[in-house]
Amino acid sequence: MTTLLNRPRSALLVIDVQNGVVAGAHRRDEVVKSIAGLVERARTENVPVVWVQHSDEHLAKDTDDWRIVPELARGAAEPLVHKSYGDSFEDTDLEAILAGLGVGRLLLVGAQTDACVRSTLHARSSAATTRPW
Repeated sequence: MTTLLNRPRSALLVIDVQNGVVAGAHRRDEVVKSIAGLVERARTENVPVVWVQHSDEHLAKDTDDWRIVPELARGAAEPLVHKSYGDSFEDTDLEAILAGLGVGRLLLVGAQTDACVRSTLHARSSAATTRPW
């Protein structure tokens, strides 16, 4: 149940499933296939899908490593958030996108669970206890 007023919807947040991030990942194909299944289910159930794409000195924007894996195709109407920090909310328009969609609950999937996914989750969990995000 959401704690944000007037934001009853859920959204699927797909974080950093990019060529250079998952290239050497353990069971890469299985993980990407699972994420693709979740994306398809969200679309079928009219749950918004929001994509997050990281860039930094090791993952240069507009390179092949930076691109989202070819097995996942972002829908034309699905928002894309560009980030350069671990937390998907830090210095991005993600909060404004979620507010505009009426989203108060997030389902997180993605690459580097120990880094960017966890950073996004923990940053918002602690912030939600003190102020709406």
